[in-house]
Amino acid sequence: MLDLECFDINPFRVYACCMPPPTTEPIGLRLARTAKVVSRAFDDALSHAGGSLPTWLVLVSLKSRQHDAQRDLAQAVGIEGPTLTHHLNRMEADGLITRTRRPTNRRVHDVTLTEGGEAAFQHLLGTVTGFDQQLRTGLTTRELATLSELLERLATNATDRSDHDPTPAKSS
Repeated sequence: MLDLECFDINPFRVYACCMPPPTTEPIGLRLARTAKVVSRAFDDALSHAGGSLPTWLVLVSLKSRQHDAQRDLAQAVGIEGPTLTHHLNRMEADGLITRTRRPTNRRVHDVTLTEGGEAAFQHLLGTVTGFDQQLRTGLTTRELATLSELLERLATNATDRSDHDPTPAKSS
């Protein structure tokens, strides 16, 4: 006879009735929860300093001078062009950046930091550095190196599907 409770749309109930309970919290769930906590705290720190994550990412990218064209900047920051345009409009209105059309290709907009943008970068850099120090509190150099290696391995494992089947084995 078919257990109809397994078709409840609540994923936790489906998991609970169809799967044995895990002996430990799944690492992906733990990592996602931790990432959310850290991300929110970082956003709050930037916000208290008068910035935001998109603003910081644009400032860092421009400061590195690797991405002057607006299209390249969007890719470097990891957002779509229209979303970047929204952020750049605000940053330009705030006097942090200027945008100019490239003389050799009028479809390309070059983005550059202004003096105000440089000052905002320096101000937010202090916040970012302080937040990084807060995260490092109580961790040894060796633990930080191990954490870095483990995070890299998790990223690789999450994207590498070549040598395993991600679907759980069915019990017979």
